Amino acid sequence: MNTNEIVRFEHVSKQYPGTLANDDVSLSILRGEVFALVGENGAGKSTLMNLLYGMQKPTLGDLFIKGQKTGANHSPENAMRMGVSMVHQHFKLVPGFTVAQNILLGHEPQKGIFYDEKAAIRRVRELSEEYGLRVEPTDTVRDLSVGLQQRVEILKALRTGADVLILDEPTAVLTPQETEELFVVIRRIVDEKNMTVILITHKLPEVMRISDRVGVMRRGKLVKVLSTAQTSEREIASLMVGRDVIFDDLRTSQRAGRPMLEIFNLKSLNDRSLPALNGVTISVRAGEIVGVCGVEGNGQTELAECIAGMRPAQSGSVTLCGQDVTGKPPRRIRAQGLSYIPEDRMSMGMDARASVADNLLLGRQHSRAFSVLGLHLKKSAISRHAKTLAQDYDIRTSGVDEPAGSLSGGNMQKVVIAREFEFDTPVLLVCQPTRGVDIGATEFIHEQIIRKRNEGCAILLISADLDELFRLSDRLITLYDGRITGEFAAGSIDKQSIGYFMTGGYQEVNAQ
Repeated sequence: MNTNEIVRFEHVSKQYPGTLANDDVSLSILRGEVFALVGENGAGKSTLMNLLYGMQKPTLGDLFIKGQKTGANHSPENAMRMGVSMVHQHFKLVPGFTVAQNILLGHEPQKGIFYDEKAAIRRVRELSEEYGLRVEPTDTVRDLSVGLQQRVEILKALRTGADVLILDEPTAVLTPQETEELFVVIRRIVDEKNMTVILITHKLPEVMRISDRVGVMRRGKLVKVLSTAQTSEREIASLMVGRDVIFDDLRTSQRAGRPMLEIFNLKSLNDRSLPALNGVTISVRAGEIVGVCGVEGNGQTELAECIAGMRPAQSGSVTLCGQDVTGKPPRRIRAQGLSYIPEDRMSMGMDARASVADNLLLGRQHSRAFSVLGLHLKKSAISRHAKTLAQDYDIRTSGVDEPAGSLSGGNMQKVVIAREFEFDTPVLLVCQPTRGVDIGATEFIHEQIIRKRNEGCAILLISADLDELFRLSDRLITLYDGRITGEFAAGSIDKQSIGYFMTGGYQEVNAQ
């Protein structure tokens, strides 16, 4: 045993019905390091960390924390007693509580039989100072930015005096500035407190930026542990998928054509009847990709829904292929030339209970190629169509009659993309195309988006992934509080600078 070892997995396997999630994993994690754990969806990385945190129990093998075997009764409470805390990707905070109430939940200081608010505020200020995580104890959590909510979650985890902190996709919804601030905090607590941080992530630039070592998982196995300083993004990606993965620029050089999608002074409300879009104007030309950058919740969802006819506009207009489609029903807008990949494939993009073939057919079921007089479906034609698309778009399925909901996330997304791209419309509205999708499927989806752009399609790309936006977009637009705050040609601005425009910082920049 390495005397600097803090966590050890010995021949650990986790079997679920029909799935071997972890397969004979042996791994040593050291005190005072940032250890990144990467792998495609379903590779077993989250399962492995859930075993460490006590949320699941291994089928075979043993876990050790600080040299002590965890045992059959290992649980999150036991993990925390042994010095392991975890911050989940989806925060577990009470929105109506203050920062102090959330951090000390279940461990509130008492004054007699009453809650001692002054002591709670004092304790949180001490924690904030100790770990360099600035928060205001009296703020209500619902009023905080995503980055500040994450700080609250981290302080809540550190309150127990953790030696090991597991962070699950911690930068998924952060701006570049918030990500950089988080990395400064991680490095501080590792270097100054001699803590260990385990980072579950799919963002390889961040792995290279912050980690000391990286463990790569594939199909439940730990395939390799690498020193970050002695590897590259390309090597890590290749180990993740078992083949070379190349994320080069696939765009051809071409002059953009005439405007195909024009949004003018668009205003709309959100689901709470509050202003969501405040005079948005965007033009997308044939043969270009316009990327919309913004922290989630700043009007991106409402913008897409207004364009697709799924949300009414208060004022302004949407023009598609020269025709005003403002307020028109979705079917009419699609017929005018729009294909739409929604941000939530499960609730809006597909019917998980229907077959792959039926999902690939949606929108074409009344056409003469697939029905008789729009009443009787041609099953053989539908099956041939589905098999062709499954092959062309690399949809991995046991058969096109399989329920779409049984596919992996990446293959579900390929179903939606195959269906929408095959309409061959002049305008594409693409929202979060690779959310929850592994690196191999991401590479394929990006290739298809670029292919459509190179064929002359006008594409509006809305994504929370800045790497994706920078890789694919010809122009970038920043959206903050329902307003356009900046517009930039590809290559004219870096990710750090664009973060200011994503958070309203442009006002300060312009004022200088």
